[in-house]
Amino acid sequence: MTLACRTVNSHTGTKPWLVWLHGLLGNGEDWSEVAGRCTEFPSLFVDLPGHGGSVAQAPGDFAEVSRQLNATLAAQNIQDYWLIGYSLGGRIAMYHACCGEHTGLRGLLVEGGNPGLENEELRRARLLRDTHWAQRFRQEPMTQVLADWYLQPIFADLTASQRQEFIDLRSVNQGFTVAAMLESTSLGRQPYLLPALHQLAIPFAYLCGERDLKFQQLARQNRLPLHTLAGAGHNAHRANPDAFAEQVRLFLSLSR
Repeated sequence: MTLACRTVNSHTGTKPWLVWLHGLLGNGEDWSEVAGRCTEFPSLFVDLPGHGGSVAQAPGDFAEVSRQLNATLAAQNIQDYWLIGYSLGGRIAMYHACCGEHTGLRGLLVEGGNPGLENEELRRARLLRDTHWAQRFRQEPMTQVLADWYLQPIFADLTASQRQEFIDLRSVNQGFTVAAMLESTSLGRQPYLLPALHQLAIPFAYLCGERDLKFQQLARQNRLPLHTLAGAGHNAHRANPDAFAEQVRLFLSLSR
């Protein structure tokens, strides 16, 4: 089954596609500012299950989402592409590159995505935490849950007005579909991908905002190919789309 998607800059002819995967609570349009600065490449904005135009799509595990992505690419006749993902989208992108069927995948660019938890105790703790959030998304008003969601330490760099902007933007989501996706693709259910990432035969880059200290530390500890973006926290592509687009173009130019 295919996912909802939108193509932009498809007039660019024979160049490889940029395929963009958003984070939890987002949708494909989150990438429009960055893709608008990469107009020399055709782009595909994908709505992940439970989000945007794929809101009615029942989420599955990582393997199922990877299959849905492949079906979507096939339906769009995309056989030559770079995969770019943020947060949840980054984790799905890493799974797809390491464990999925990915004929035609040229390279992988991940923003603030966790490659996985190494031991079962950590995975159980994370699944418990995500299950708690999922219950809240199902049972409470979206704006109420989001007000607490954006108080998590990972979003500490946001100002009060930026936090409210995210709450307003993300409140269009349906709580029960977000909850289902959160549970299905919890970090507690994700395979530990680090060994496979170190063995990737395709180019791989890892981006973080300069204020996203948690994921910078994670990248350094795990020897990921880290590049930092000025003036940005966890959601770097939104905070500094110019710098993000510059990193995308540089990555592609050095990896051809």
